[in-house]
Amino acid sequence: MNEVRDRPDPDALLRRVSAEEAREKRAKLKIFFGFAPGVGKTYAMLESAQRLRAQGVDVVIGCVETHGRKETEERVAGLPVLPRRIVEHRGTRLEELDLEAALARKPALLLIDELAHTNAPGSTHLKRYQDVVDLLEAGIDVHTTMNVQHVEGLNDVVAQITQVRVRETVPDAIFDRADEIELVDVPPEELLQRLRAGKVYLGDQAARAAQHFFQHGNLLALRELALRRTADRVDAEMQAYREAHDIAQTWAAGERILVCISPSPASARLLRATRRMAAGLRAPWVAAYVEPSIAPPLTAADRERLDAHLYMAEQLGAEVVRLTGASTSEALLDYARTRNVTRILIGKPTHPRLRDRLRGSLLDEIVRGSGEIDVLVMSGDVGTVPTVGPREPERQSVRPAHWVWACAFVVLATVAAALARALLAAPDVVMLYLVMIMVVAVRQGRGPAILASALSVAAYDFFFVPPLFTFAVSDTHHVLTFAMMFGVGLVMSALTLRIRRQEQSALEREARTAALYAQSRDLATALDDAQSADILARHALRACEGGVAVHIQSRDGDLEKKAEQGTSPADSAEQGVARWALEHARPAGLGTDTIPGARHVCLPILMSGKAIGVLAVAPRSGKALSFDQRGFLEALARQAALSFERSRLAEAAKAASVRARTEEMRASLLSAVSHDLRTPLAAITGAATSLRDDGSKISVVQHDELVITICEEAERLERLVRNLLDMTRLDSGAMSVKREWVPLDDMVSGALTRLDHVLGEREVTTDWPADLPLLFVDPLLIEQVLLNLLENAAKYTPATSPLEVFACVQAKDLVIEIRDRGPGLSPSDLERIFEKFYRGSHVGISGVGLGLPICRGIADAHGGSLVAENRTGGGSVFRLTLPLLGAPPSMVDDEASPAPQPTGTV
Repeated sequence: MNEVRDRPDPDALLRRVSAEEAREKRAKLKIFFGFAPGVGKTYAMLESAQRLRAQGVDVVIGCVETHGRKETEERVAGLPVLPRRIVEHRGTRLEELDLEAALARKPALLLIDELAHTNAPGSTHLKRYQDVVDLLEAGIDVHTTMNVQHVEGLNDVVAQITQVRVRETVPDAIFDRADEIELVDVPPEELLQRLRAGKVYLGDQAARAAQHFFQHGNLLALRELALRRTADRVDAEMQAYREAHDIAQTWAAGERILVCISPSPASARLLRATRRMAAGLRAPWVAAYVEPSIAPPLTAADRERLDAHLYMAEQLGAEVVRLTGASTSEALLDYARTRNVTRILIGKPTHPRLRDRLRGSLLDEIVRGSGEIDVLVMSGDVGTVPTVGPREPERQSVRPAHWVWACAFVVLATVAAALARALLAAPDVVMLYLVMIMVVAVRQGRGPAILASALSVAAYDFFFVPPLFTFAVSDTHHVLTFAMMFGVGLVMSALTLRIRRQEQSALEREARTAALYAQSRDLATALDDAQSADILARHALRACEGGVAVHIQSRDGDLEKKAEQGTSPADSAEQGVARWALEHARPAGLGTDTIPGARHVCLPILMSGKAIGVLAVAPRSGKALSFDQRGFLEALARQAALSFERSRLAEAAKAASVRARTEEMRASLLSAVSHDLRTPLAAITGAATSLRDDGSKISVVQHDELVITICEEAERLERLVRNLLDMTRLDSGAMSVKREWVPLDDMVSGALTRLDHVLGEREVTTDWPADLPLLFVDPLLIEQVLLNLLENAAKYTPATSPLEVFACVQAKDLVIEIRDRGPGLSPSDLERIFEKFYRGSHVGISGVGLGLPICRGIADAHGGSLVAENRTGGGSVFRLTLPLLGAPPSMVDDEASPAPQPTGTV
């Protein structure tokens, strides 16, 4: 049996091999980790890079900040440096990592300083660690640096210690992704000497740092955080190594304590003592309860005490585990060796010694099987036992009918054996009774099976063993048969009960796993917090009958009820309990030690250790949730928290994209407007100055040319300002559409008249049916659209190229097309030309890039559309579609109404 138990799990072995292969193939990330600026992280990274370069590794500096430190600058010598990307931001030139150049260069190892750095606006990514992820995915090894205050999971702790909120953080997942962590450590006294010597910061900055962040107490606390985070990483690596090499022996590299608890009242004292010991040793500890697979179910009182102990262990900071197994000692020792436990605490036995002789001693089995693990035995008391609130009384698992059925089965087996007496031998009768005992054990339980075993022995003796119809036994050999029959019946009933309970446990685990999988599948399609909250509430209601509500914290800190299922209480008390659970990130309400009189229990929804919402559950029975129920609901909440986090990250990414786009648009606007404003203003100023200073000396022709120049440039300036104002009104929704019935030819003629000086001698052809209906539109806005489209066509096509204005009715829309025979549009520009400030690759043609976006905005305001296409044979087509809204009002004199303009040439 030991050989089978010690044999490696093939599935676990396959997963481990696959993980090792994937780890070997992926690029490596190494982090030089420190507790404060100035400890020497960059210096250590450069020193390591120099050693690797001497070994022939292709090392390139992507981004290293020396901060003017002579020693650090000396370590840069000899290493190739990737040129930085220059970013102009608010009049300042910023140097950033050139991600594209790094990917194109693709060195074996790239050095990137300050992993938590925020990139300048307009960069590919908002954060530098996102650049690092791209580099790793491209197969480039990365060495980088960061301080402990930049770890997202420690941000609140650092803020509490230093009173400084660090804004630039790195997700814990990136830190955990690192293949190697090298701690760069110096004593705080030495770091303060460096600060005073100007090797960390210079001048006033060093003085301010010494008064705030670089206080001696702050440095001590940050150093401990860095050491502990590194120690946790080393401990995880050691555990992985032990698992990879199937090492069952405990390595006492660090203390880890396991305490065994049970429904016994003495467990409360054990938990408190273990908490004190763990605090003194500064060691993690685990509270474990073993549920034997062959033991009878717990009574209601025992289950209530056990749940109270499990709650208490959680509140004291323990990791709570529930184990199952045929042997309590084997389950505990196997778990202890798996978790590298160094000490086991167990309560002193208080039951009679006879029980140990009959059933075995748990303490003796643990001591003998513990090996290198220390076992501490502690006495308990029956003092104050925590309570978890009122509990539903347990229903009797074995009803009187079960005992009746046990007797009935014995009678049936006896009658069947008596009827077949001539065909059955004595051993066959015994086997019939044993089959009957097994059936009773499966259907009625252990107690009725024991009764059936005793009655079977009596019936077999009375009806089938000579002398018949008496309990006397003539042959003493039958006594052994009776004993074996009763013993085998007991064993079969116990094994059957064990299989039955294992089946029930497996079904419960399967149901919970299926529920978690179903919620995970549903959450994958959730688009926002409201949908995620509704999914969580729906699945929580299935796990606990009653009422469920999900509250999520809004941006202003208030709790908003995002979803509700069942009969959840909606009173002010619920809000108060939910607020407490959110602020303290701990359960509150019914069944807890905080506001236990509430009708509901509120479980915090935790994301990265911080509560972002509350799951409120009101059981229909009004009784407290069991430990298993609450654990399952917390698992559902943790799973939903990932969906909430995904939504927040998506919103943050969207906001960052909007900010980057806004910054890019602002830069484009300033660049375009500054040029397009300067040009007409310069022309107007020059012409007006010439008229003022040399008015009497210039000829009439020159005078007229200067006046025309002033007028044309003023019109150009007016169009620019008008476009900017129109775009602003469209973005703000302030543009109003003043509709009236107008013919198309009026608007086309108006646009062509206003463009006489632009079109010159260019041929413009108009083509639409004579019965074209009137349009219910804003004539000024539609004329502006036609003017912009025609002006664009004239600007970007040769001077001799003809233009066409075509219109027709299609279904319930009027389609207007502006056609040209110019160079056309590239496929990638067919949609981009409608983006604000996008001007394509045209060189030497002035413009801001607002005309077409304004045209599309006006078309959308009318319920229509504007698209661009390339023409067969060369050129482009801009198609404006406007809906035909009903019929125009009847005119007084239909016969005098003018006919629409026919096909012609202007």
